[in-house]
Amino acid sequence: MCGIVGAVAERNIANILLEGLKRLEYRGYDSAGLTVIREGELHRERQVGKVQELVNAVALNPEFFDGHIGIAHTRWATHGEPAQRNAHPHISGKIAVVHNGIVENYSELKEELITKGYAFTSQTDTEVVAHLINDLYSQSNDLLAAVRAVIPMLHGAFALGIVHVDCPDELIAVRLGSPLVIGVGIGENFIASDQLALLPVTNRFMYLEEGDIAKITRDSIKVYAEGVEVSRKINEIDAQQHNADKGEFKHYMLKEIYEQPDAVSRTLEMALESKADDDSHVYQLKADFLQRHETQLASIRHIQVIACGTSYHAGMVAKYWFENLTRLPCSVEVASEFRYRNPVINEHSLVICISQSGETADTLSALRDTQKQAPTGLVSLALCNVPTSSLVRETDIFLPTLAGPEIGVASTKAFTTQLVALMLLILKIGVTQARLDNERLTSLLAELHKLPGQIYASLHLDAAIKKMSENFEDKKSCLFLGRGLQFPIALEGALKLKEISYIHAEGYAAGELKHGPLALVDKDMPIVVLAPKDSMFDKLKANMQEVHARHGELFVFAGESSKMVSEDRLHVVYVPDVHEVLAPIVYSVPVQLLSYHVAVMLGTDVDQPRNLAKSVTVE
Repeated sequence: MCGIVGAVAERNIANILLEGLKRLEYRGYDSAGLTVIREGELHRERQVGKVQELVNAVALNPEFFDGHIGIAHTRWATHGEPAQRNAHPHISGKIAVVHNGIVENYSELKEELITKGYAFTSQTDTEVVAHLINDLYSQSNDLLAAVRAVIPMLHGAFALGIVHVDCPDELIAVRLGSPLVIGVGIGENFIASDQLALLPVTNRFMYLEEGDIAKITRDSIKVYAEGVEVSRKINEIDAQQHNADKGEFKHYMLKEIYEQPDAVSRTLEMALESKADDDSHVYQLKADFLQRHETQLASIRHIQVIACGTSYHAGMVAKYWFENLTRLPCSVEVASEFRYRNPVINEHSLVICISQSGETADTLSALRDTQKQAPTGLVSLALCNVPTSSLVRETDIFLPTLAGPEIGVASTKAFTTQLVALMLLILKIGVTQARLDNERLTSLLAELHKLPGQIYASLHLDAAIKKMSENFEDKKSCLFLGRGLQFPIALEGALKLKEISYIHAEGYAAGELKHGPLALVDKDMPIVVLAPKDSMFDKLKANMQEVHARHGELFVFAGESSKMVSEDRLHVVYVPDVHEVLAPIVYSVPVQLLSYHVAVMLGTDVDQPRNLAKSVTVE
């Protein structure tokens, strides 16, 4: 989950590396470092903490880093604590290496290197890579050949950037299980874990594929796969569309919460259109929405959703929707568990892999495992916010979430657009397989059209939710309750609160209270309840009475038509009434705002919470 940047150019590249790291800080922020080659030497600076600490250190001696080739790194600690000695780049002799990923067999390799006389100064697996390359380079004086020879020795998933003093115009890049992109310039070229890092210097990108090794100079890019030079397409993107800043907002997370009406509207527009009918508007699916995949979708008899974290919660909502609306059986599993339990994949299954980044290591590995089984009629689909990602390239169908760049580590608009895209997919399958009658389809499409406005209305609750958040200042734990479609949103609300406020929180199906969690309820335990006026509302009220009778304090997001009234130890915020099927999308917004305001009140780092990273590219 670390971030890599590298550059080879005619101009000074130190500031390019530092700006790139700032843009990659969502990937990790335990420590940061850079190395440039200058006057035949490696010049390195490493600092614990955020990238700004590195920027400050470099500013003390800027001429020291006035080089034309270099690599940089922002770290999310895996092997070894956040400390200067564990920060990248790691050096062996005249070689410097940055690394994203994990080398699983580093202990064995380290022992072998120690017997050869190599000394280790860090606790990392990366230092092993640097010493191995140095060892083999000393035998061949060919950097590319040395790197090629080392890669088969390494077990795991990783991306590497490598420079050598004796090759002052040569940057080597390796992609094996972790993302790496080449930025293509004029008389200069770059590497990064995410194209976002390089948008200030180029909008042309070459996406390395699994197993690729690249030799990059100012004027050339040579990519090798299995020892053979191959061609990789150069893609040009709209840099303005992919840029992101906080604007008038204090945090990216709040900005992204407020961007949800527009993000949902964009996602709907890819599939939804209206036609005039007796002076009113009737909504329908666009004829070209997933049109070329209709034959594949028509054969599906089972749905398997694979995801992690917030994306897993979106999959849980989709399970309710798939089975209720289409009667197709749907299984949902956490990718990190799915891939290790030797699962049975049914014939004619649609495997839906959900990932904001499209680079989530466990989800990618689970996808590849299902493809190895290759049951009859298997179809894979990527639900993803990054169209150039590994997940998109490796699946049969790509369904985009048009959320735009999401920088805050805690996902907000990516989640709601995932839900919208999943609903559109379900409706498409329902129509394709004639499992959904026209009346219900028309009704749901009309309700979907209202969603952006309903989400916008829910943002008007911000002040009331901020006031509610003051009750959480001294709390150590919290429960979130929901029933039916709101159960996954209770899980998501609990995840958000723990991610950014560091308050321990758990989500439960409200009907499970009597099976254990009720023992936790007392006057100091806040209970957040999602209570739309739906078919489960009366049962949910009974669950709330169980809490109230035990002096628990309830914080309820209730439908306007519920007529619930605040009283002692019962705080009610009214959420606009919304169609029961689509309520999870709207009710996501209040729990996001609650988590945000609690975190701000407690003074935590909202956008970059401790120990976390946005894109989880390691197991």
